[in-house]
Amino acid sequence: MILRHIFFIALLGICTTSLWAQKSLPSIRIEKTSETIRIDGRLDEGVWKNMSKASDFYISTPMDTAFAKTKTEVMITYDDKNLYVAAICYDDLPGENIIQSLKRDFSYPRSDAFSVVIDPFNDKTNGFSFAVNPKGVQREGLIQGGGSRGVTTAWDNLWYSAVTQLGDRWFVEMAIPFNSIRFKEGGTEWSINFTRNDLKRNESSSWASVPRNFNIATLNYCGKLIWDKPLEKPKKYVAIIPYLSGGLSKDYEGSTDVEPVANGGVDAKIAISSTLQLDLTVNPDFSQVEVDRQQTNLSRFSLFFPERRNFFIENSDLFAGFGFRQIRPFFSRRIGLKSGAIVPILGGVRLSGKVGDDWRIGIMNMQTDGSSAGPAQNFSVAAVQRQVFKSSNISLIGVNRSSFKDGEFIKSDFNRMIGSDFNFASSDRKHNGKVFFHKSFSQNKKPNDYAHASWYTYSTGNLKADWNHEYVGENYNALVGFVPRIDRYNPILDSVERKTYWRLEPALRYRFFPKESKHIIYHGPYLYLNRYTDSEFKLRDNLFRSGYTAQFSNTSTLGFFVDQEFTHLFFDTDVTFTGDSVISGGDYKYINFGGEFVSNQRKPLYAEARFKLGEYYNGTRSNVNLALNYRWQPIGIFGLDYNYNSIDMPHLKEKVDISLIGATAELSFTRSIFFTTFFQYNTQSDNFNINSRLQWRFRPLSDFYLVYSENYEATDLDVKNRALVLKLIYWFQ
Repeated sequence: MILRHIFFIALLGICTTSLWAQKSLPSIRIEKTSETIRIDGRLDEGVWKNMSKASDFYISTPMDTAFAKTKTEVMITYDDKNLYVAAICYDDLPGENIIQSLKRDFSYPRSDAFSVVIDPFNDKTNGFSFAVNPKGVQREGLIQGGGSRGVTTAWDNLWYSAVTQLGDRWFVEMAIPFNSIRFKEGGTEWSINFTRNDLKRNESSSWASVPRNFNIATLNYCGKLIWDKPLEKPKKYVAIIPYLSGGLSKDYEGSTDVEPVANGGVDAKIAISSTLQLDLTVNPDFSQVEVDRQQTNLSRFSLFFPERRNFFIENSDLFAGFGFRQIRPFFSRRIGLKSGAIVPILGGVRLSGKVGDDWRIGIMNMQTDGSSAGPAQNFSVAAVQRQVFKSSNISLIGVNRSSFKDGEFIKSDFNRMIGSDFNFASSDRKHNGKVFFHKSFSQNKKPNDYAHASWYTYSTGNLKADWNHEYVGENYNALVGFVPRIDRYNPILDSVERKTYWRLEPALRYRFFPKESKHIIYHGPYLYLNRYTDSEFKLRDNLFRSGYTAQFSNTSTLGFFVDQEFTHLFFDTDVTFTGDSVISGGDYKYINFGGEFVSNQRKPLYAEARFKLGEYYNGTRSNVNLALNYRWQPIGIFGLDYNYNSIDMPHLKEKVDISLIGATAELSFTRSIFFTTFFQYNTQSDNFNINSRLQWRFRPLSDFYLVYSENYEATDLDVKNRALVLKLIYWFQ
């Protein structure tokens, strides 16, 4: 009945909501210059003096119905090597600009900034973003999936910029090397947008108008960059990136002596053409510099941790973009890591990029060495994508994992998967979605070894309606993927068993934008259903949430919700995850109430608070998440996080309290020297860890790291292990 009501309301909203009248997209002509441009942020070269400017930016948020009050003017030119962008960012409000720190890859929504969005292939699917803040800090990233989910800043590349400030304005100068981006030789038109974030005025704006219900980097809402002549083939591009690392470590639990560690390897990036890139790696080092943060897990299923390793980032959507968040046929963290243990990677190769106007390809092969975690393995992935219509594509993927012992293929240990995804989007991105079908292959051929799903979103300024279905067969076995829901531990047999499941996940949200309110930007209700059944459609898990949220003109938000939950436990289960608190298997229904508040994040001191209170199986649970952050601009950011769960159940002698406490400090001494340290105290995993990292970027994309880490038992603070690591990365281009 609930499902029927949601669909009825969604259908009614789609039929009655007025459509966004898309503003005409602007265009700008770019001409080649013979003048030498010095990137100093002064804009004193002659080429900038009489050039026509892109101006008249439109507001994107909080409202999208007028021209921006914050004025921005942009100029653009090029030579044989670089694309040049200059901007005059007017700043007529008194007070200091709002920025997070001097660290690279800052958060665009939380900082005053100017950015350039580029879609060289006009495919409305993949592009690049380059941004600077008023202090001259750089931010570059990839735009994937049309930009609906923003920019992936894990991607690094070489470009140049400078910023100067003068009274009521600041000036930007950028040089983006042609060999740092991919584009089609002979092209005469790109899609481009210029965006501006002015947090003092709480105004985000863009040259080509972007509706407020879309991310400012959405590629469907870009203007046109018209070249004065067809683009020439860029010069050959080769980047060699070696690294050396060394240090000391000691395992106190294993009572080992202090052990020296040393490693070295190299990555290479080779431009095969202006659209295709070959990446090579030999003995990559994927540890020590970036560390996963601990999480509290009360879900009964594995948690997802994002990929942080640079080799897998560029064109990652060609591989990682298949499937859904909880049905991933390929998950790169399966390579080189197994159950938290590091598996040495001997080397790998990847070819990825554009072929022709409408085709993208990706081919990757990685070889690991044998270790205590298992035999040597080879991982191969191949993907091809065909552009259809204006903003849609059809993709195919194949994944293979083979195992070897003494150089011989282990016939009983392999896993393969093939699949196809159809990603579709209308030209205005109001209609967006995906349909896929994947099938796995293993030695023991069994039926029901496939998965399929569909997702659809309809989005306007006021209404957003979502549909999602998922089906995973019990024998669908993507060992190089991430499908946590399919595995279930059977304590009676002490083994993991697999069961087919269906999932339905519709949602509906409506936002009112009061025209006369000075304090509220929008408010409105939402409904969300997350429903799991087995192969015979018997209910296994269900969450129905109804809520109401509001965003205020000072950027703070407030929301409340009510959850109606159902859980079927197949076995007697410890739902406190402490190891000694088991309740009987069966059906459980319970209701919770929760809310959240996020304060004005433009202030130096801001806070976030979330809570969920109510029933939990046959008992009660109180969950509180608190975060307090202080921005010492522009030197650093200091944060405290507290996640607390208190579980009370009839059979418990006393309540179970689970705490995860974290403290973080990010200091930026200059734009090239950074210090980051964080502490986490986790009672669920009985671990207290410290990780401190000093980074010196002594030249573009070349870094020296000094990393110190410690782990203790949370109960008595006995030392588990310690490590001190030095790492040097040098980028030759």
